[in-house]
Amino acid sequence: QVQLVESGGGLVQPGGSLRLSCAASGFMFSRIPRYVVSWYRQAPGKERELVATITSARGTTTYADSVKDRFTISRDVRRNTIYLQMMSLKPEDTAVYYCYAKFPDYDTTYWGKGTSVTVSS
Repeated sequence: QVQLVESGGGLVQPGGSLRLSCAASGFMFSRIPRYVVSWYRQAPGKERELVATITSARGTTTYADSVKDRFTISRDVRRNTIYLQMMSLKPEDTAVYYCYAKFPDYDTTYWGKGTSVTVSS
């Protein structure tokens, strides 16, 4: 059974940092030819938005303009985990952060249950 489990959220002051983790089980990234893994976030009263993406193709990454140069998405294939390093956090980064995985060759997608990030003094 495929599962994505996010962790690492919490309360942080503006300007602080957090690292989110998305631990995958039920499959191994190293054995999937093609995949796309993204972090999304949803702030209270707002729609879910795409934050960052990493693909199997040489680990290509893309970012929303709002987080570019502050957030970094990365993968540890050995640990089967995707990370989101967040720096210079702002109150507007407050949201529930979700991990999403898509496997085009199998036409399947998965969501984690989310981890909450609050940026406040």
